[in-house]
Formats: sequence, structure tokens, C-alpha cells
Amino acid sequence: MSIPFGAHIPFVQHLGFTLEKFEGGESELHYAPRPEHLNSFDVTHGGAVMTFLDVIMATAARSIDPDMGVVTIEMKTTFMRPAKVPEGEKLVGKGHLQHRTRSMAFTEGRIYDADGQLCAVATGTFKYVTRRAAQSPSTD
Repeated sequence: MSIPFGAHIPFVQHLGFTLEKFEGGESELHYAPRPEHLNSFDVTHGGAVMTFLDVIMATAARSIDPDMGVVTIEMKTTFMRPAKVPEGEKLVGKGHLQHRTRSMAFTEGRIYDADGQLCAVATGTFKYVTRRAAQSPSTD
């Protein structure tokens, strides 16, 4: 059973990420790449992998204060092996908040394939921001 992200993020919905753990500076997300998310080598496109890592780390940062939002300041990604999963399987992403200041979060994210092999690692820095209030629909 997935956990709500707590924010409407259309790109995350489009890619199909699910949030499975969201507590105490830790996050776990799942991602079943679809054929349109693959590159010419038939593995998950690096841009999709980096987006997954960005969301993995952002949710780890937010997990200690879910009412806050975060914006990415920087991230560094290392690709170790192709992020490929058989049909019906998912990549597993795990995030960890390494350190937090009043306004910044320093995080790490890891992606594993269906066999538990490490595919990619990233570190990221995020700025905590006050979440904007949802706008009411226009009545004009």
C-alpha cells in the first residue's frame, strides 16, 4: 500500500513512482519503468533514473517535516549498472537524510534493481521552503 506524497506532483504521477516509506529521515519508493522510459539500449533512461533519485532524496528530506516543501539545490549522480527490470518488476529507491540545518537538507539516494543490485547512487542538497497554499479555482 503506497503512502500519499502530500503534494500534487504531475511529473511523478506521470512516471508512476510510489512512496512506500516516509519517516524519520528515510524514504523508500518504487518505480516500474514503462517502455517509453527506456533508452536505445532498452534500459531505464538516465534522465528517468536521475528524476527517481531526486524524488527519493527529496522525500527523505521531507520525511522529518512533511508540512515543508523542498527544492533541489544540487545533486551528483553515479551510475553503476543499467537500471533494468523485467516486465512486472520494480526498481527500489532508498533515501537517507544525512544532515539537516534549519534551511538545508543533505541527502543520499540509492536505486536497486529487482535482484537487489545497486544501479545508481546520488547525493543531493535541498532547501526547505514553506509550501504554498493551494489556490482556489477561479470563479471569474
